Amino acid sequence: MAIIENTINYVDGDTILEAFFAFDDTIQGQRPAVLVSHAWAGRSEFTSEKARELAKLGYVGFALDMYGAGKLGQTDAECSALMQPFVEDRALLQRRISVALANVKLLPWVDDKKIGAIGFCFGGLCVLDLARTGANIKGAVSFHGNLTPPSNLKNPKINAKVLVLHGHDDPLVPPKQVAEFEQEMTQAGVDWQLHAYGNTVHAFTNPLATNYAAGYQFSQNANRRSWQAMQNFFTEIFS
Repeated sequence: MAIIENTINYVDGDTILEAFFAFDDTIQGQRPAVLVSHAWAGRSEFTSEKARELAKLGYVGFALDMYGAGKLGQTDAECSALMQPFVEDRALLQRRISVALANVKLLPWVDDKKIGAIGFCFGGLCVLDLARTGANIKGAVSFHGNLTPPSNLKNPKINAKVLVLHGHDDPLVPPKQVAEFEQEMTQAGVDWQLHAYGNTVHAFTNPLATNYAAGYQFSQNANRRSWQAMQNFFTEIFS
C-alpha cells in the first residue's frame, strides 16, 4: 500500500478553495471517491486524516473546503462566524459543496459514477444538503450532524441513500429534530438509516471533545461503531 496525498485548489466564483485528497497508488484504474466535509472550524487535520483512512479502504478521500483556502477557526466565536453565513444561506451552502463534487469528478483516479460523501457536525448538514439537491451521488453519511431541512428546497428529490450516525443525547440535535428528519426522508421516498448511540452526545468522533456537560464528548465506542457502519454502507452502495 502506498498512500499518495496532495492538495488541490478549486474555485467557487471569486473564492479560492483548497481540498486535500489521498488515494492508494497501488490500486489500478479508477475507484469510488468519498467527499469529506469538515466541522465548523474548517478543513483541518481531522478531515485530512479521514481522507487518508478512506484511501486505505480503497477509495479516493477528498477533504473539501467550504470556507476558502487557509480559513480555519481557532475559537468558538471564530468558528461560528465562519459557519453562520452558510447556515443562514443554505443555497450558498448547497452551491459550495456542489462545486467540490464537480471537482472531485475531475480527478483521474475517480470513478465519477461512484461517489459518496461524509460529514462531521456542520459537515453532516452539508452532505445531507448535497443529497437534498438531487446530486448524483450514491450515498451521504452524517456523523453527529445537524438534521434541519433547508427552507429553499421544497419536496426535494433525493437520489442518494442516506445514513445518519447520531448521539442519542446530543443537545444540538434534539428528538424533535430527529423525528422531523425521519419524516422528511420517508416522505421523500429515501432509502435511509439512522443509528443512534446511547449515552452519547455531540462530537463523539472528535478525541478533543471533552466537555460532556456542554454536550461535546468523544466516545470511543460510538466512534468505532459509526466508522464501521459507514464502511458497511459504502461496501453496499458501491458494489
